[in-house]
Amino acid sequence: MWHNRYGTKYGSRKTEVDGILFDSRREASRYSELKMLERGKAITGLQLQPEFELQAGFRDNKGVWRRPITYKADFLYIEEGKTIVEDVKGMQTDVFKIKMKLFLKQYPTIDFRIVK
Repeated sequence: MWHNRYGTKYGSRKTEVDGILFDSRREASRYSELKMLERGKAITGLQLQPEFELQAGFRDNKGVWRRPITYKADFLYIEEGKTIVEDVKGMQTDVFKIKMKLFLKQYPTIDFRIVK
């Protein structure tokens, strides 16, 4: 993805919280909210940038290795016994929309949330 010293091509600004560099102020703010919820025991097991395999790697009919398709969420946590995955999005790209559909199919027991 294209970046400049001010942020990404979508106008977001890199922001640091707790020594962690986030892709946007919105994502950093959501992290702060989730940390407060975790301290208050409303959620547990907060993870940053969990990665999920959407399709396994494979060799095509010419023998060429095709890498797995993966999706990296912004956050994962447990709320009232349910696994929640969040993605903080200002703009939903076509690639994100496809990966979200693959994620929903592959992981039907996980509650997927988009935070705007």
